[in-house]
Amino acid sequence: MSWKTLDDMDLDGKTVLTRVDINVPIENGIVTDATRIIRIAPTVNDILDKGGKPMLIAHFGRPKGKVVDEMSLRPIVPALEQALGRSVQFIETLDGAENLTAEAKGAEVLLLENIRFHPGEEANDPEFATRLAGLGDIYCNDAFSAAHRAHASTEGLARHLPACAGRLMQAELEALEAALATPQRPVVAVVGGAKVSTKLDLLGNLVEKVDQLVIGGGMANTFLAAQGLNVGKSLCEHDMADTAREIMTKAGAAGCELLLPADVVVAREFAAGAENETVPAHAVPEDAMILDAGPQAVARITAAFDKAKTLIWNGPLGAFEIAPFDAATNAAALHAAQLSKAGRLISVAGGGDTVAALNKSGAAGDFTYISTAGGAFLEWMEGKDLPGVAALKA
Repeated sequence: MSWKTLDDMDLDGKTVLTRVDINVPIENGIVTDATRIIRIAPTVNDILDKGGKPMLIAHFGRPKGKVVDEMSLRPIVPALEQALGRSVQFIETLDGAENLTAEAKGAEVLLLENIRFHPGEEANDPEFATRLAGLGDIYCNDAFSAAHRAHASTEGLARHLPACAGRLMQAELEALEAALATPQRPVVAVVGGAKVSTKLDLLGNLVEKVDQLVIGGGMANTFLAAQGLNVGKSLCEHDMADTAREIMTKAGAAGCELLLPADVVVAREFAAGAENETVPAHAVPEDAMILDAGPQAVARITAAFDKAKTLIWNGPLGAFEIAPFDAATNAAALHAAQLSKAGRLISVAGGGDTVAALNKSGAAGDFTYISTAGGAFLEWMEGKDLPGVAALKA
């Protein structure tokens, strides 16, 4: 492992500038989902247990370098205190952080106001990073979800202070490294979603890293059409046919088997309980649209999971938001969860739709690791170097 963790640092008596992601949903001044806050608790508690004082740095929304009252972090304080079981002192300005009151000095945890209120944050301004660094002794980054941004609090600070990964960042990096950098083989990847065009880099990287690649969702329709099959009225990027064929050729050359659905579930309308039928992928009616993978396709996917040692999952296999078009995603996800629970498969999943689909299926709890990082997770899977991670390299 090439980055330092909290275990490598002497925190006793030190102020630890801790970059966290607590960008949580708030309605009428109340946090409605505290998941992200709960996930930073191990890092904060660890720092305290080692004698350090955490000063939390976080963003909220996109204020674009200006003070926007609706994007203040102040409403998060009660949820933060509840999740941590500690007193939290809110600090409105950098001046306030530089001249702490007696009350602030007495609090166990400090929370700085939305760091994106400062134009120097997103610009990664060296002077701003230097001023931030003056607030503490050690820098701990626990916000993997912001690690694909080269901002002052995600990348600039690491140039000024001894730096390490927090527990959440560490868990994310270890899970991703196990899945992509040094995986146990065979490796299967599931990539679904609406459009090939948004996942070109991802597909290009994965075909050279994995043994089998399952393509699902609307993306599969584009690949089927690229093979000359009629996909009726399905969501399909016909202008991406050449690109899809290039990916197929690249996969063949790399020894990666592409799994496209042999059968599909079609309907004339996208609505809950819509009348539907299962047909071979080469026999889609002109007036129908493909909304899910069929049972044969699912059987082939689960058989691939049975032989695999590692699974990487991003995106659903069908229109999972509406039953019965969630059947393929649910069946494949539950099978992967069962194998993971039995210790036969290392399963790592991430991306917005993916997390929602796995939660809906009831499979999420048994996956080895589920990333909530969205863009950073995707960029890692695309093989890109993330500035916030690169800055922590020892």
